[in-house]
Amino acid sequence: MEVKITKIKDNATIPAYAKPGDAGVDLCSTESYTIKPGERELISTGIKIALPDGYEAQVRPRSGLAIKNGISIVNTPGTIDSGYRGEIGVILINHGKEDFVIEPGMRIAQMIINKFEHVSFKEVEELDETERGEGGFGHSGHN
Repeated sequence: MEVKITKIKDNATIPAYAKPGDAGVDLCSTESYTIKPGERELISTGIKIALPDGYEAQVRPRSGLAIKNGISIVNTPGTIDSGYRGEIGVILINHGKEDFVIEPGMRIAQMIINKFEHVSFKEVEELDETERGEGGFGHSGHN
C-alpha cells in the first residue's frame, strides 16, 4: 500500500522502517525541546499524510525511550484518521526523573498503519451468555 506524504518543514524525516519485518515506522522531531520531569510537550514531525478510507495510523511510544528515560505518549496510542490532513504531532510526557532533551532528527515515536471496519450498533435488552460473563480485571486469577 502506498501512503501519500508531504513534508511541511525542510528538515522533516520521511518515516521509514528500521528493519525488515518491523510493524512501525519511526517518527522524528523537527525541533529541539526539553521536557522536564512530569511535563508534556507537543512534538512537531513536519509531515502530513493522506490515508485511504478504511485505514488509520496509530502513534505509539518507542520502548527504548520508555525504559531508558521514562518517555511515553500521553494519549497512547494516538489515532490519525483517514480524513485528517494536518501535521502529525506527538504528545510526549516525561515520567523520568531528569530533563529529557530532544534534538531535530531524533526518533520520538513509531507509527503503525491499520485497516479497520466500521460497525453498526444494535441495542438489545440482554447480551449473550459467555463462560466469563461479567468478570473484569484480574478475573482469570493469573498474574
